[in-house]
Formats: sequence, structure tokens, C-alpha cells
Amino acid sequence: MASDTTTADASARALVVPRTGDSSVLEVRDVEVAPPGSGEVQVEVAAVGVNFMDVYQRQGVYPLSTPFVSCSEGAGTVTAVGSGVSDLAVGDRVAWGSGLGAGASVVNRAADSLVPVPEGVELDVAAAAMLQGMTAHYLVNSTYAVGPGTTALVHAAAGGVGQLLVQMVKAKGGRVIATAGSADKLEIARGLGADAVINYREADDLAGQVRSANGGNGVDVAYDGVGKATFDASLSSLRPRGMLVLFGGASGQVPPFDIQRLNAAGSLFLTRPTLGSYTATREELLERGTSVLADIAAGRLVVEVGGRYPLTDAAAAYDDLEARRTTGKLLLIP
Repeated sequence: MASDTTTADASARALVVPRTGDSSVLEVRDVEVAPPGSGEVQVEVAAVGVNFMDVYQRQGVYPLSTPFVSCSEGAGTVTAVGSGVSDLAVGDRVAWGSGLGAGASVVNRAADSLVPVPEGVELDVAAAAMLQGMTAHYLVNSTYAVGPGTTALVHAAAGGVGQLLVQMVKAKGGRVIATAGSADKLEIARGLGADAVINYREADDLAGQVRSANGGNGVDVAYDGVGKATFDASLSSLRPRGMLVLFGGASGQVPPFDIQRLNAAGSLFLTRPTLGSYTATREELLERGTSVLADIAAGRLVVEVGGRYPLTDAAAAYDDLEARRTTGKLLLIP
């Protein structure tokens, strides 16, 4: 362990949500960051991940007391180590995928929330991979264990999580039916290995097209991060006892519905998972995080960075994300 005895605060720029609302409420403020406390390290942040969770928090869908520093995902270099930390040292490269307050140039993070970044993985790629990479990892390994012969429906397959899901399902021997909202995005999904692609904006009967692409049968699992716009089609695309994994709501939150629909459609399963439940222990966090980063380092997993925005242009980044004008992962560079 290398410790830092500096007691002075560090200056930082931070992306602040002063009140709930649309992207126009975002402010970049100069803040002072105290020295790392017990069990913490201080990190100079290289890149911050842009996620729909940030939008839900800013809008108040996930209620938080304001003001707060936005974002939960990032990567950088350790610059100071607090007491009680034995496995990190100044100069170590680290990344994380959860914990509010990542949207700043300097942050203090709990040491046990960090994953070491291996050689061969750039820090911006690590920042792009953590939340969405570990999300895709738990979705295909734990929420529904994909294997040879599994057919999966992946919505928004050119998006950050979608691209990773396509690759991970294929790596496990599964078959992918991918949807996206434009011809260019469908080509991205096809290039990553999708077996069939469907433009969900142009489909009159999306579930029918999914079944047609699967030989007239329902799929084993539907991975749906779009939400309101695709939820009904996802349910209708499943085989009896199939599973709908609703992991986001890019088009809006799904309204309450009659659970008897699950019974009538063939004893379907529905789950609304979150990353925190699948990284609840330090061991599980490290297993997922190191697995994703190792696959990137080895070239087995490709992470597309779809855009890099200065912290001062955060509103534009979120507007592009919410309008689904982008592919891959968006980053803020503080």
C-alpha cells in the first residue's frame, strides 16, 4: 500500500443537478474535494460514462435529494489513498460502474467499489465498459443463463448494452434476433454477429416479425432496455415459459399491467433487474468487472465509444442519448 499524507482539499469541476428537470438544469461547478477518508481513495477521473440511469435520477424517476453530483460510472488514476486501504496504491488505474457522484474531475471512491484496469485497456474504454459491460454480463450469465441453442431477442442492439449483449450471446453459442431504429444501426448489429435484424420503427407487427425470424416460434428470452415502446411486443415474442428481462426504459417507463397476461401467454417470466443486485458483494463485483475488462483486453469483446463530450457539453450528450441519435457508449471527459 502507498499512502498519501496530504490533508489539503483538491479542486475539481463537477456536473451538478441543482433540481429535477430536463437536461437544461445541468450545471458545471467548481467544487472542493476533501482528502480520501477511511476505506477510500482519491481518483483523477479520465472519463465518465453517460447512462439512462443518470436521466432517471435527474428527472426524479429515481428520487434523490438535490443538489447532487451526477453520474455513477467512470475510470481514472488513483492520486491519494485513505487509511485502511491495503490493495490500491497511488498510480493504480481503476474503474467503477456504480455510486453517485462520478461526474467530476476528481472524486473520492470507496476502495471496495473499484475494479483494477488491466494493461491493454485504455481508461476511456474502461469507463465505457463498466456499467453496461457488467449489466450485459449478468443478463446473459445470471438473469437468464444463455447457452448453445438459446434464441435471444435484443432490442436497441446498436446501443451500448445492446452491442455487448449481441456479442456475449453469440460467444455463448446463442442465436440473436436484433432490433434497432435505422438501417445503419441494423448493420452495426449484423456486423457484431446478429443472426436476424428488424427495424422496430417500421414493423407493423414486431412480435410477428420476431417469430417469423425464428421459424415461427417464440424466443427463449427478450432483453428489453427500451421499455414502454417495445414491452408488449417483447411479451408477445416469447415462447411458453420464456423470460422477458426488462432492464431499462429508454422510451419511457412501462405502466402497470395485468399480471394474468403472463399466465395467458404461456406461464411467462418477467423480471426487472438492476446491476446492484448482481454486484452485491465485493467478490461478485470483481468477478464481473474483471471478466469484462479481460475480454476487452484479449479482443474478445469490442466496446464502441459513440461520442466523447466535454463536461460543459453534458446537456448535449444527454439530449443525444435520450433522442436515441447515437450508437455505442457516450462519455464525458472532465
